[in-house]
Amino acid sequence: MITTRENLAVLGATGSIGDSTLELVRLHRDRYRVYALSGFSQIDKLLSLCQEFQPEFVCVAVEYVDEFRQKLTQHDLTTTVLSGDEGLVRIASAKAVDTVVAAIVGAAGLSSTLAAARSGKRILLANKESLVMAGHLVMAAARESGAVILPIDSEHNAIYQCLPAAIQTDNRAIHEDCHGINKLWLTASGGGFLHKSIDQMRQASVQDAVKHPNWSMGQKISIDSATMMNKGLELIEACHLFNLPEDRISIVIHPDSVVHSLVEYVDGSFLAQLGNPDMKTPIAHALAYPNRMNANVKSLDLYDLSALTFIKPDEEKFVSLALARFAAKRGVGACITLNAANEVAVAAFLDEKIRLTDIAVVVRHCLKDLTLSSHFDDKFENLDEILNMDDKVRQTAARYIDKGVTA
Repeated sequence: MITTRENLAVLGATGSIGDSTLELVRLHRDRYRVYALSGFSQIDKLLSLCQEFQPEFVCVAVEYVDEFRQKLTQHDLTTTVLSGDEGLVRIASAKAVDTVVAAIVGAAGLSSTLAAARSGKRILLANKESLVMAGHLVMAAARESGAVILPIDSEHNAIYQCLPAAIQTDNRAIHEDCHGINKLWLTASGGGFLHKSIDQMRQASVQDAVKHPNWSMGQKISIDSATMMNKGLELIEACHLFNLPEDRISIVIHPDSVVHSLVEYVDGSFLAQLGNPDMKTPIAHALAYPNRMNANVKSLDLYDLSALTFIKPDEEKFVSLALARFAAKRGVGACITLNAANEVAVAAFLDEKIRLTDIAVVVRHCLKDLTLSSHFDDKFENLDEILNMDDKVRQTAARYIDKGVTA
């Protein structure tokens, strides 16, 4: 019998992952208490969440601190307001917190994810960029502290569910012959441009690019899905989560979004996790792990399924996949470069400064840049070194964009 509630810190509470997580909390208030929340720019939404869940702490961007404190006072709320990276780290490492939902988009989530790993927390990981940039640090910190990392991206969660318990407990066991792991398969929807030409991608508006056929996501992730950089980042994340090199992780386009990923075994078996495309399913799996709980998700109707489609990705069209594989082979410095250049380029596209297809061009330029590539073999033994590299890449990417993107 559950007698105490688990304290959750939901970092990135106003995003799509935060929405799904808090829906599950509403379903299971007897099991979970929202101890802390964070949000970036959706201040009114965050205030509403504070009114509903009355967390002990809330973290906002530095520029909103005074305004948010006033709003809390006006509504007679006693939640303590923290700010910026320092506030996120404080929440992620707070002694009272049992589980950290790491759902901040982009490099902004790195420091808090690493802090949670060092503090031995149970981490529900949606912030793939923290592993892309610093997977070696995060996984080592988790192993040393006893932190448990449970992926809640649908693809990585699917793989996790299809692996033996021994590998779920310790990813180093994936190399033991007795488990028979041959390869991991990440599925991709193909995004909104799967059946469109490169020229149509080149001419796409922001409104065209943020539309996704199956999933409801934020702008940045939607753009990454359109270019398939999202899958490239997930490839690198999978290397760290499951302790495998990139050549043992394949990507297959599955536009139905029914099979969420697969594990291929040496005896010819494939194990797959299937379900309707609803993020509450992987989040519920991780929240309740090793048990299961109701997620109020519509069950998959097998009788309604027709043929399932699987397509080999076109890396000439989706160049980001090839760039991600290059970075995964080249090491930490290249992965930091891939991620930072992509974030800058996506922001430029959303501001209508460059075309959708220019995003990969900016990333390629940065990966080829001699000043940046000279650091690819650096050890990156601490967070400061990683953030310094990240800053150099962002400046370089901005310069390429400012002087005009050329292939």
